[in-house]
This record gives sequence, C-alpha cells and structure tokens, in this order.
Amino acid sequence: MLTRVDVNLDCADVDAQLGFWSEALGYRPVGRDGQYRSLHPPEGVTGPRLILQQVPEPPPEHKLRQHLDLIVGDDIEAEATRLEALGARRQSGRIDEADTAWIVMTDPEGNEFCVCVT
Repeated sequence: MLTRVDVNLDCADVDAQLGFWSEALGYRPVGRDGQYRSLHPPEGVTGPRLILQQVPEPPPEHKLRQHLDLIVGDDIEAEATRLEALGARRQSGRIDEADTAWIVMTDPEGNEFCVCVT
C-alpha cells in the first residue's frame, strides 16, 4: 500500500540547491546522509518531501519529461520575482491557457519548474 510520494532532484551542488529549494518552497531541511539532503513541508502543510541527490553527471541537454509546479496565490509575477532573487531564472513570460496561468523558470542549476495559478 502506498503511504507517501517523495520527489527526488539530482544536483551538482546539493548544499546550494538545499538553500534555494528550502527558501523557494518554505520547506525545512531535516536530514543529510552522504550525497542526500531531505526537505520536508512545514508543519500543517500537505505535500511531498523533496530529496536532493548530489550526482557527478551534468543535467541532460534535452527537456526533462517531469518538473515541479509551484502553485501560488493570484500573483505569480511577485512569486517569480521572489524566486529570481533566490537565483532562479525565467524561461518564459506569463502563459495563460484555459483556467490557469504559469511562468516557466529554472533553478540555479537549470532544472525546470513552473510557477502556477489555477
């Protein structure tokens, strides 16, 4: 029986990514073991744990088939700007489609994620 889903992210500099993702998500660092760092949602928030894994190989040059969507309040521009101050980079402007909107971004190592409203 499934009890939880964790999300794992490969990193070149696991400690730098730990700082970025803990601030970006508001998650708290709770563990480290060798090349692994674990981030958990804050108390009272339901969500997956984020496990960062240091790896020697660079990220692939092609688009990955999965990424994180950060669902935020109505002001995705403000959130995108906050994330840029932490080291993220915008890859798109605001995209509005159907009943949602998003901005494509990358973290400091180039891993793609989206800031979204639904």
